Amino acid sequence: MTDFLTPILGFIILVVVVFVLSGIRVLKEWERMPVLRLGRYVGLKGPGIIYLIPLIDRAPLKISTRLDTIQFRTESTLTKDNVPVNVDSVLYMKPVDLEKAVLAVENYYQATQLASQTTLREVIGKVSLNELLAEREKVGARLREIIDEKTESWGIKVTSVEVRDVIIPANLQDAMSRQAQAERERIARVTLATAEFEASAKMIEAAKMYEASPEGLRLRWMNILYELGQQSQTNTIMLVPSVMPEAGWPPVGTYGFKDLTKAQQENAAVKKKVMPIQEPSPPAPSEQPPE
Repeated sequence: MTDFLTPILGFIILVVVVFVLSGIRVLKEWERMPVLRLGRYVGLKGPGIIYLIPLIDRAPLKISTRLDTIQFRTESTLTKDNVPVNVDSVLYMKPVDLEKAVLAVENYYQATQLASQTTLREVIGKVSLNELLAEREKVGARLREIIDEKTESWGIKVTSVEVRDVIIPANLQDAMSRQAQAERERIARVTLATAEFEASAKMIEAAKMYEASPEGLRLRWMNILYELGQQSQTNTIMLVPSVMPEAGWPPVGTYGFKDLTKAQQENAAVKKKVMPIQEPSPPAPSEQPPE
């Protein structure tokens, strides 16, 4: 009889040991576990090794005390100026009051996500498209403030909200692209006109200075000729008018060639004396046929 009861007793002892050891839990440093004893909340346990009384204690979930992220978005939400947009955002939150996160809300993660989506729709409806595109940080700060007020009673702290992407319809993107292109062209034309105005004012000022100083004008003319000659892979032919008073040409000295002007004046005077002026001969009478 003793030999028959020994295996049964050993099996019972093994079952009891396994049953007792089944209440052992190991929690990480950032994890906490709420404990319900016969349905009543008795507190949080962790981190490290904790023990739950089998069939008496129950732990419905584990709560992480680390910073967590929630991605949420809204589709076809109208802005203040009635433009449909799709906004993609991300929220950073952290449980700070773990008892409220367990007792005040059934699923704090899902509740925070739904509250974020609703708040995003509300905020988008109060801003225009230009504000949403240009002032994302301000919109994110407004979202964080409203969402944090909603989740405070759940023991959740919202640290920041960022607007990651704003998707607008394709036809509106084309219109905005054309508008931006027209704006850039307007700025370019205004800049060009301003440059022309400033350049013309400087040219008028330089003209007055050259008018008061003919020597400076001649030096500038010689500098222009030098710059033309320095151009590579070009053939430049410069025609300098000679001294021909009878033809009305201006003296070459005006252009900075005083020595050459004097020699050309002498040559022109000699040619005028040597070469006589031939009077044009009268045309020959045409022969008329006899009557």
